[in-house]
Amino acid sequence: MELTGKCVLVGVTGGIAAYKICELVSSLKKKGADVRVAMTAHATEFVSPLTFETLSGNRVVTDTFDRNREWEVEHISLAKRADICVIAPCSADFAGKLAAGIADDFLSTTVMACTCPILIAPAMNSAMLASAAYRANEKTLKERGFKFVETQKGRLACGDVGDGRLAEPSVIEKAITDILFPKRDYAGKTVLVTAGGTREPIDPVRYICNRSSGKMGIAIAKAAADRGAKVILVCGQISVSADDSRFERVNVDTTREMYEAVMGLLPRANVVIKAAAPCDFRAARQATDKIKSDGALTLELEKTEDIAAAAGKAKGNRKLVVFAAETRDLIPSAKKKLISKNADMVVANDVTAEGAGFGTDTNVATLVTSSGCEPLPMMSKRELADVILDRISVI
Repeated sequence: MELTGKCVLVGVTGGIAAYKICELVSSLKKKGADVRVAMTAHATEFVSPLTFETLSGNRVVTDTFDRNREWEVEHISLAKRADICVIAPCSADFAGKLAAGIADDFLSTTVMACTCPILIAPAMNSAMLASAAYRANEKTLKERGFKFVETQKGRLACGDVGDGRLAEPSVIEKAITDILFPKRDYAGKTVLVTAGGTREPIDPVRYICNRSSGKMGIAIAKAAADRGAKVILVCGQISVSADDSRFERVNVDTTREMYEAVMGLLPRANVVIKAAAPCDFRAARQATDKIKSDGALTLELEKTEDIAAAAGKAKGNRKLVVFAAETRDLIPSAKKKLISKNADMVVANDVTAEGAGFGTDTNVATLVTSSGCEPLPMMSKRELADVILDRISVI
């Protein structure tokens, strides 16, 4: 399971089982995760921060008031950055802090600020684990949505034999990946995604383009990869990063280049999602020299290749999703596009609507299929990506 693009915050509390987290951090790092480690003061008595810094490649934080760093409210910045927070090992003391809302050190303040999923991997003596106080704290945390990795039975550090051993690093890692990637329904499938705009040259220094940022297409590519798909990303001009080792990426510039890439890759795909915004027109004649700016300029335009229609004609039993970015007549235009492109779904959005324009992190869309129209509320582009993948998988 690749974890590229995921930030895993690992909180280490005091306990001999802390040594096992070295293996966990190393494995997460090898799988591409950005691993950030925060330790309680007692945890540093068992494993040095330098060990985790070496394994994670990132600075380990132990002190809320450490001034040997660039200024930022670090417990807040880490909480915002993390995709998941894992407390391992989690002592009885720290579980009690979390349940009571006590935030008196760096790790507890960071966890309190987290809005991402929080996974607890407890480790303690069996009598402590069975105590009414710990059980009440665990019940409280579970009711608040915290996830737990069950302890294991065996010989404990104190010499007792019973329940309370920290789960093995591989078990904790599986729990992390199950939370980060709850669906693997696209495993074994190839999803071809187009993203961004194309550029059509006018002369050696000017071109025709549009406002597409590529955010929607990249969100779909990441969502498909998270759900197990092999992703081929045909990428035009984008304003955000598309770096992801899980993608097979093909960069293009013009609409013709995107057309050739899509048609060449089409036989390999099970699902094609045309989220790009290729230019519909290009200069009929490109000037070989820079056009001088003195006087008026008249351009003769010609139609570019219709990539969606070509893909629809050649799709066979593949699923095809196309986008319709409109400023008026949204649903009639989308229904027309569904038929003319031979698509299975049209994702229609009014780019003039608040939260739905080019370059935004959100979108407001209506999914149009032969079965009807499904209007969706405003949501993040990543959330919309998952809805699109959900719906197209059952058509």
